[in-house]
Amino acid sequence: MSEKFYAVIMAGGKGERFWPLSSSKTPKQVLPLISDRPMIAMTVDYIKDLIPPERILIITNASLVDVTKEAVPELPTENVIGEPVGRDTAAACALGAALVKARCPDGAFCILTADHAISDLEIFRKTINEGLAYALENDVLMTIGIKPTFPSTGFGYIEAGEKKEHNGTVEFRKAMRFVEKPDNLTAKEYLDAGNFLWNSGMFMWSVQALQKAFESFQPEIADMAKQIEAVAWTKEFSSVLREEYSKLGKISIDYAVMEKADNIVVAEGGFSWSDIGTWPSLAEHYEADANGNVVVGSGEHLESTDNIVVSKDRLTALIGVNNLVVVQSEHATLICPKDKAQDIKAMVQQLHARGIYENLL
Repeated sequence: MSEKFYAVIMAGGKGERFWPLSSSKTPKQVLPLISDRPMIAMTVDYIKDLIPPERILIITNASLVDVTKEAVPELPTENVIGEPVGRDTAAACALGAALVKARCPDGAFCILTADHAISDLEIFRKTINEGLAYALENDVLMTIGIKPTFPSTGFGYIEAGEKKEHNGTVEFRKAMRFVEKPDNLTAKEYLDAGNFLWNSGMFMWSVQALQKAFESFQPEIADMAKQIEAVAWTKEFSSVLREEYSKLGKISIDYAVMEKADNIVVAEGGFSWSDIGTWPSLAEHYEADANGNVVVGSGEHLESTDNIVVSKDRLTALIGVNNLVVVQSEHATLICPKDKAQDIKAMVQQLHARGIYENLL
């Protein structure tokens, strides 16, 4: 463990695909969806044996700072930082770099997200430890790729090239290119090729390497980071952050930097990883009954198969239905086919447009 290692957890999402349990005031990252711990707290648990809480930062929406602090009371309160407006992941990464650099000018940090489920934690921590050590010694931008177990059309992919020599056991390769979510035929080709990895959205780099990349490809973001670094951890921080963020457009770290730079290295993650993005992906973390039904809470089925029921405070009974998602919250009920779970976000947007359900959103 190095004192130069930091972690930055991005936790600003709304989790709209987990409505009606998830809302703007209590998004999915602060809910105990797959354990008795909130998702954000689980992410802290993954890393805290390698990086202590005082060197773990969380970047979230300003409106979620208080509820996030409640979810992770083990972190110093100043380590939960609220963005005044959402500017996507490039700005969040630059903000994290500025805050880390103000504390440790020659430090390195990993970027994690608050909605991933990770097991095989010893392998995960070894991947982070070796990756950060490599990042401290080399001018690289490192991402973590997950070896695919099936031809997923829901993830982006990274084509991995030649191996990089280093003293550890985790395999590092040159990243040849990033590719968007493929169709099923292309996903099968990637799986058969053997050198394509799922893009996990987790990164490792030194503060110098990342800031150098922003200076080359996104000078406005680089300038924001310099302004923030000058006032980090002071009383002026909030007002400067508000002013600087207002100048930026929205852009992801992939488009802003990773798809442009030529010093990208991918670490092959040999651990189990799941992106908890929809109700069906959540159900993978629960045991199904003999008919394929997953129940979180209290549910009964009669002549029903392959359903997902989330009903923690009341009984939900299904008769003669198949492949449904049924979610009960205190004030709303969701029912949809499993293959329409991605459209829950569109329903939330429709409810916003109606203007009479804001207390449910």
